[in-house]
Amino acid sequence: MAEEDGQSYIDYDAFLDPDFSPTAFANSLVIATNNPSDTPIDLSTPLSRVLFDIQEIDTHIHTLTTKSAIPLLTHTKDQADAGQRIVDDVEAQIASLTDGYQRLQKEVIQRYEEADQVRIAVENLWETVRIGRSVTRCLTLGRQLETQMTEVAGGANSAGQASKEDHRAMVRASNTLLAIRHILAASGPDEEGEHLSKVNLITYLQNSVLTPAETSLRNRAQQIIREFSMSSLAPSSNAPVTYAQSEETKSRTTSALLTLQILNPRLLLAALQAYLRTSLTSSQASIARALGNLGTLDRTLLEVSARCQNIVALESLLDAIKPPQANPTKPTGGAEEQAGNLLEPLLAALDTSSLPSFFWRSLAEGLAPRVGDLVSKGGVGARALKTQREHVKDSIRECVLRGSQGPGGIRGRAGAWEREAAVMVGSVTGSLGR
Repeated sequence: MAEEDGQSYIDYDAFLDPDFSPTAFANSLVIATNNPSDTPIDLSTPLSRVLFDIQEIDTHIHTLTTKSAIPLLTHTKDQADAGQRIVDDVEAQIASLTDGYQRLQKEVIQRYEEADQVRIAVENLWETVRIGRSVTRCLTLGRQLETQMTEVAGGANSAGQASKEDHRAMVRASNTLLAIRHILAASGPDEEGEHLSKVNLITYLQNSVLTPAETSLRNRAQQIIREFSMSSLAPSSNAPVTYAQSEETKSRTTSALLTLQILNPRLLLAALQAYLRTSLTSSQASIARALGNLGTLDRTLLEVSARCQNIVALESLLDAIKPPQANPTKPTGGAEEQAGNLLEPLLAALDTSSLPSFFWRSLAEGLAPRVGDLVSKGGVGARALKTQREHVKDSIRECVLRGSQGPGGIRGRAGAWEREAAVMVGSVTGSLGR
C-alpha cells in the first residue's frame, strides 16, 4: 500500500491535509497551465488534469478494495456474528428479568395491593365501630339523662308508679350532661368524639335531649336559689317550719348550688349575685316606705332581718360546700375552680369578707339618698321621723343585730356587727340633723 503510494504521482498528503482548500487548489492548476498575461484563459487543460487525477484515484480505490475484499468481508462477518451472540445473550437476560418481574408482580405486588385493600377496609370498619361505640355511649347517657330528668321533675317512673320530686337527681343529671358534653367536645383526630357531629342521631340528641335538659336544670336551680329562705322571723311560703323542713331546704339548695357549679361556675355566681341584689332592692324600697309611715317600721325591719338571716344561712351553706371536680370541657385555672368552697369566689367577686356585712353596707349606701329625699320633702312623715329618731335608731340597730345572727342561732362569719349597725343608723339619722 505504501509502495503503491510512492509510485503514484498524486500528492495524497495535500488532499488529506485538514487545511486543504479546493478553491486554492483549482487556482494553482489554472495558474500552472496558463500565462497570467493571456487574455483568454484555457480551462480545458486544468479540467483534464483534475479528471485524470480523479480517474487515477478511483482506479487506485478499486484496486485496493479488490485485493482486500475477502479480509473486509471476513472482518464484517466476524463483527456481525459477535453482535448476534451479544444480542442472543442479552435477549436471554431480558427474558429472565421479565420472568422474574412477572413472578415478583404476582407474588408481591398483587398481594400487596390486595392487602392494602384489606387494610383500608379494616380501617374503615374500625372507624365505624369506634363511632358506633361513641354513639352508643352517648345514647346510653342520653337515656340515663332522661330518666334523671324525670326524677327531678317527679311523675311516673319506668314502672308507671308516681314518684316524688328528687332534687338530688339534679346533680346526677348535671354530671351525666357533663359526661356527654365531654364526649362531644373531644372532636380532635383519634379522639372519642371525632365525626360525631356528622351523625344525625347525635344532632337529634343534642337538640331534643341535651339542650332542653340543660335549660331545665339551669332554670330549676336558679329558681331554688331565688326562693331560698331559712328565717322564721317573717311569714313566708318558702320558710321551713320544722327541723326536717329546714334540713330539706338546705339539701335542696345544696343540690341547686352544685348543679350550677357543675354546669358553669359563672351561672352560680350570677344566680347568687341576683339573689343578693333582689334582697337589697326589696329591703331598700320597704324601709324607705316604712320611714314615711312609722307605723309599719317594726314589721318592715323584721322582714329585713329575715332577709339578712337568709343571707347568713346562705353564707354558712356556701362555706360548707366544696366545689365538685373541675369541668373538663371548660378551661381551668379560674378563681372559682381553685377555691376551697363555693363561698370564696362570691366574696372575691363582691370584694367583701362577709355577705351580711356586704348586705348592710350596700343597704345603707342605697338608703341614705332615699332618707334625704324624704326629709327634704318635709310633711308629716318627716316630722314624725325626727320626733321618733331615738326609736328609729334603736329599731334599726336591733334589726341589724337580729338579722346578723342568722336563723336558728347561726352566727355570721364575722363575730360583732356593731359597725354595720352604726353604718345603718347613720344612713337614716344622718339626714335628720340634731
